[in-house]
Amino acid sequence: MTKYVYLFTEGNAGMKNLLGGKGANLSEMTNIGLPVPRGFTISTDVCTRYYKDGKVIAEDIQEQIDAALATTEEIVGKKLGDAKNPFLVSVRSGAKVSMPGMMDTVLNLGLNDVVVEGLAKLTGNAKFAYDSYRRFVMMFSDVVIGVDKAKFERKMDAIKKEKGVEFDTELSAEDMKEVLDAFKKLYKDEMGTDFPQDPKVQLKEAIQAVFRSWDNERAIIYRRINDIPGDIGTAVNVQEMVYGNMGEDSGTGVAFTRNPSTGEKILMGEFLMNAQGEDVVAGVRTPQEISQLKDTNKDIYDQFITIAENLEDHYHDMQDIEFTIEKGKLFILQTRNGKRTATAALKIAVDLVAEGMLTKEEALMKVDPKQLDALLHPTFDTEMLKEAASIAGGLPASPGAATGKVYFTAEDAAAAHANGEESIILVRLETSPEDIEGMHVSQGILTARGGMTSHAAVVARGMGTCCVSGCNEIKINEEEKFFMIGDRRFTEGDWVSLDGSTGKIYGSKLPTIDPEVTGDFAEFMAWADDVRTMKVRTNADSPTDSATAIKFGAEGIGLCRTEHMFFETDRIRAFRQMILSETLEQREEALKNIEPLQKSDFEAIFKVMKGLPVTIRFLDPPLHEFLPKEKDDIIELAEDMGIPVAQLEAKIDDLHELNPMLGHRGCRLAVAYPEIAVMQTKAVIDAALAVSTEDDPVVPEIMIPLVGDVEEFKYVKKLVVETADAIIAKSGTDLKYMVGTMIEIPRAALTADEIAKEAEFFSFGTNDLTQMTYGLSRDDAGKFLDDYYSKKIFESDPFAKLDRKGVGTLIKTAVKLGSEARPGIKLGICGEHGGEPSSIEFCYLAGLQYVSCSPYRVPIARLAAAQAVITNS
Repeated sequence: MTKYVYLFTEGNAGMKNLLGGKGANLSEMTNIGLPVPRGFTISTDVCTRYYKDGKVIAEDIQEQIDAALATTEEIVGKKLGDAKNPFLVSVRSGAKVSMPGMMDTVLNLGLNDVVVEGLAKLTGNAKFAYDSYRRFVMMFSDVVIGVDKAKFERKMDAIKKEKGVEFDTELSAEDMKEVLDAFKKLYKDEMGTDFPQDPKVQLKEAIQAVFRSWDNERAIIYRRINDIPGDIGTAVNVQEMVYGNMGEDSGTGVAFTRNPSTGEKILMGEFLMNAQGEDVVAGVRTPQEISQLKDTNKDIYDQFITIAENLEDHYHDMQDIEFTIEKGKLFILQTRNGKRTATAALKIAVDLVAEGMLTKEEALMKVDPKQLDALLHPTFDTEMLKEAASIAGGLPASPGAATGKVYFTAEDAAAAHANGEESIILVRLETSPEDIEGMHVSQGILTARGGMTSHAAVVARGMGTCCVSGCNEIKINEEEKFFMIGDRRFTEGDWVSLDGSTGKIYGSKLPTIDPEVTGDFAEFMAWADDVRTMKVRTNADSPTDSATAIKFGAEGIGLCRTEHMFFETDRIRAFRQMILSETLEQREEALKNIEPLQKSDFEAIFKVMKGLPVTIRFLDPPLHEFLPKEKDDIIELAEDMGIPVAQLEAKIDDLHELNPMLGHRGCRLAVAYPEIAVMQTKAVIDAALAVSTEDDPVVPEIMIPLVGDVEEFKYVKKLVVETADAIIAKSGTDLKYMVGTMIEIPRAALTADEIAKEAEFFSFGTNDLTQMTYGLSRDDAGKFLDDYYSKKIFESDPFAKLDRKGVGTLIKTAVKLGSEARPGIKLGICGEHGGEPSSIEFCYLAGLQYVSCSPYRVPIARLAAAQAVITNS
């Protein structure tokens, strides 16, 4: 019989795939003797079965749950539903990969109208008992049944206002009874039935709710953002409740063994006395710093310090620990590798190697390559900050700088981003897991409530997004979409700036400066470079982009798009003149004006690259893209060119195509207009001759795009070779160059053996290859991909993460055929996938020699390439 349910005494840290991260760690901590509340884990296999069986828990699994519950009741000495000695439990999710706040939790389960009376008598604390029951009613109603918790919160706020108190803790036992009655009445009004009283029914419903939450919208979005497979499922942990809300000798908190923002080796966290766990993370009350616990209860503080140090030593990583103090006794509810900023991740990795806790290879696996993105973007100009006066301050929850326009809901932020707004600051009273999509598209997050371990802080740090939390100086009106700081009013669309390193808020748009790769970053990246076998190039079309990429460790240019150069204002006129020419002679005359400009562009790039390889893609887009579309612009161009407007409009109409992405572009332009390829070849070779030196020899790689048939390639290659060889012969040098192609048409991949006999290198253009393999337009797919995600057709955007099954098969086919036809052929990738970690791993496994990506993603690619080696060694 398959085992589906495990007591905490039956698991260990190595069982994450089966027990989830939380369950595996609860078992591990139990095994090493830490004070962990007793319980059991329902495995991830049950989640898979739950969905396969039509969202029901099968009878054989229910029997194992009942047996584990009975065993746990016997160990604890309490029974679920027993009014004299009640056993109360929490029901929590726990996937293999940490997804903080994305799935559901139910606390205080097992309470009903009879048990609450027994709990009050047993503890001698009626206020605690009724507080726990009203919390359970609200949480069960929200999580399991779907009644919005805001309705319950409004009832609570009304009663607090009536009693003249600010905090829940100021309510009396009788007040809590009144709250409970109001909550139960709300439940009956909403559902038409009384709140469920059978604890076993409560438990079964809560377990199913946690499994359902695996597929809630915020969890699906989080998995897509963080590249977590949708088929791994979540485990469910049923655990003995311990209570931090039993009085002033009880409490709850969250702590990190190192600073999750900076990586400094110092305990950092928060706690609240007389509170339950959700009070800390929800920001309902402002928590105290963990160091103040020694003033409240020194024995507990000392015990916690020892446990925290032991856990870090045991797991060889910074730990995020949840704890509860019940009547003066410490319990550890959870430990996990803590979410951290990119800065902290690097410092912790480097420090743990220095402390002898990790090898360099192990340290490299501790940092998510995507996190490095947070270090590679601008910060505020310190000189400008001296002149700028902050208008308010909060907690520095996630470092970095952000400037943008204010939006007050996650939906509005996501809509603004979809409409092209790139500078967004999400301002919320407090964030919740439902805000995940809006948080993802925002450059910064500002909240009025919450501490350093609030939802906003933890999620922002994990995303590498700047965040200032707990700014009680701001008064937010989310419904009318404005906030006040003093007498100053900010409405939707107003600019603000956040400094996530200091917590300061500025009421204007502030300039930024580019980051520097130094210190821990440089040391860590040097380790990655020692391990990886694939080279990392960059996609760059200018000397500035090239220099930036070199600074970040690029080892060449994998894609220089020459058409971007034609759009410059000093040359677009000459290029349009060429397009509008009626004869070969006219086109050649126009191209003579463009050639020196192209040559100077290439010279500048070659100088920056100092002998590193540079792959230059010849003209790719259709010609109509270079001509105006608006009537006023057409009239202006006609006047400038000295031709009738009607003639220009006729030419634009003639060039217009119904499906330009599959039209007259790429190598097809060179076939129709060979003089363009000749001009570009002259510019490349002349530039290389001008810059090449003995110490830094330039070997240009000329790439012919959109080849689908070897005969196309042979025709254009002949133009290139004849032109280049003539120039080189005339120069009296032995300049070397290469001619290759982009593999971006499926037919090219399938006939790669034929093409490789002519081409000296392949560069996989996975943007177009994905487009043509799927038959999807990457410019339009975003309009309907959300339907594909919600209906589980796609888990991720195939233009963001390489499709290994379809596109990947074409790549592997081309690699095999090409390598057989031309042993040693140079193989790389230059699509957007070249900077995406899982796609980079595929490139390594497929046998590619390099990846190429945007300048700011070069360090990401370097680390991902190293991790690919380690993971697959």
